[in-house]
Formats: sequence, structure tokens, C-alpha cells
Amino acid sequence: MVTVADAGAPGILAFVISERLTRADYQDVLLPPIAARIERGEDLRALAVIEDFHGLESAGLVTELKAAARLGSGQRSIAIAIAVVSDIDWVRRSLSLFGWLVPGEVRVFTGEQRAAAEAWLAGV
Repeated sequence: MVTVADAGAPGILAFVISERLTRADYQDVLLPPIAARIERGEDLRALAVIEDFHGLESAGLVTELKAAARLGSGQRSIAIAIAVVSDIDWVRRSLSLFGWLVPGEVRVFTGEQRAAAEAWLAGV
């Protein structure tokens, strides 16, 4: 499930991701505001709070996530900064290993560091 959250600063997209990320969540909630910013040529600053996460729905979602990464990678003139806040060990390790695949800069923070994540995004 994906819900839109308050990022604490203007110009920052914020989402809470929990339970299982479905294709519908991705298409209807997560992708539209991100794609709109990229298509307008605006910098993308996003906060993703991942809690009680049980993984991805496999039906086509991985293919769509790859397509979204290509959308961002084609925009060399915009800055992309993503702060991920999670206390889930496997999520943190996965992002540390594979975060380089995401265009732009990805930083991982613990739940206690959420204010630091928001401050980093506000300063980018």
C-alpha cells in the first residue's frame, strides 16, 4: 500500500509504503506525481517512508519500475534526490547494494533520522 504523506517542506513528494506494493499502488499513487515532475523538467525530491513492508507484487511491477527508472535517467538536466526512511534491515541493505541503479542520489535513513532525511531533501 502507498499513501501520500506530508514531506515537511514545499516541493518534496512524500510517500509511506507499507505491507505489499501492488501494481495499482504504483500506477495510481506513486508514479503519477513523479512522472509529472520529470516530464515538466522539475527537480525531483522524494521522501519514501517504508514501514511494515512485505515486498512487491510481482505481476508486471518490476518491469514498470525499470521503465520509471529509465524515465528519470533520460532527464540529465534535472536533479533527483530520494531519501528512504526505514528500520527494516533487508530494505536498508537492498538499497545500500542497489541504490546506485536509481538515477540521481539515494540516501537511506533510519526512522529516528526522518527529520535529517527531510532536512537533506530541503537543502538539495
